[in-house]
Amino acid sequence: MSTSLLELPKKFLENLYSPFVGREEEAKVLTLALLTKEHIVLIGEPGTAKSALARRAADLLNAKFFMYLLTKYTEPAELFGALDVNALKQGIYRRITKERLPESELAFLDEIFNANSAILNALLSLLNERVIYDGYNVIKVPLRTLISASNRVPDEPELEALYDRLLLRHYAKPVGEDMWKDLIDSSWELEFTEKWKVKEPVMTVQDLDRLYGMLPDVDLSQIKSKLLKLYVMLEEKGVHLTDRRKGKVLKIVSAHALLNSRMKATEEDLVVLKYIAPRELDDFEKVSALLSEELKTPIKYMRELNEIFNNIKEAGKYVDAANESDPRLIDLIRSLRATKDRVISLGRESGDEKVEEFSREVGSEIDKLVEKVGRKLGIYT
Repeated sequence: MSTSLLELPKKFLENLYSPFVGREEEAKVLTLALLTKEHIVLIGEPGTAKSALARRAADLLNAKFFMYLLTKYTEPAELFGALDVNALKQGIYRRITKERLPESELAFLDEIFNANSAILNALLSLLNERVIYDGYNVIKVPLRTLISASNRVPDEPELEALYDRLLLRHYAKPVGEDMWKDLIDSSWELEFTEKWKVKEPVMTVQDLDRLYGMLPDVDLSQIKSKLLKLYVMLEEKGVHLTDRRKGKVLKIVSAHALLNSRMKATEEDLVVLKYIAPRELDDFEKVSALLSEELKTPIKYMRELNEIFNNIKEAGKYVDAANESDPRLIDLIRSLRATKDRVISLGRESGDEKVEEFSREVGSEIDKLVEKVGRKLGIYT
């Protein structure tokens, strides 16, 4: 296994989202799709950098790219190439596929749920089998990942199969008011400077193939039982995953581990369920809330440590105001020592450098407070 190869996904991700404000999640889910040869739909209003991210991803991979906006009037020829009239005169049915979808390695289809039945049928075989059935011909395509976009979740029965085959889903919201200043600055840079121009690829499609070959080697032993529990919890909350989606989650979990330069999956990697489980727009928030409660992620550890840190600050104020004979000060020392053990345990358990560093900082604050209480009581601590 090449260490440098394992470092490429994170480097690619950082390069992908760098020019865009507040688009780290979109870049992440797109990267996971590329690592797993799966397809993705970005749901949200126009102008949320969906197509720009897709184009930049193709540039960073030096991949053949095709992009098209679908309407209900879009003809198959617009996507798959016009019929070769000269060949047809000789009795040969063939399309001119140059610079069309059949030759692309990465594609972006905007408003994909506008697809009419002729295109819908072709897309289903394209997504599933990487082939297009065209008349008497079977066209094999090199497509790695289809990135699609829509401003809605489909409710038509005929679109259900297509929606289910788009394994990864993300709700791309407009950035919040706190990011508007950064947004206008970055938009200016993208429009008028060369700062974010891709000068050379970060990795290649061949690198992606090698990384795909590493997915089965990721150790998943620690997370399978937790994943099954999460499936039950999601069903209880009314979020149903089809068997196809349940079966593919481990592949995305493995990719998330690789994205973090690991060959062993941890609970943190189960966060990818927020890209797979939601169906309706309301589900995105519902699933994220469940995962933030149930998973031992760095965010969860940091949240608990922050709570302890704030409690220590409040306890410090109490100690400053208390008199030397206050009997609760002795109990406070015992409580602080137990809290210190918990803080150390959180740091070790997390396996995250930043969490461990913060746990040491919180532990140091506890030591200072214990010392302050000891001085007030006139005892050695």
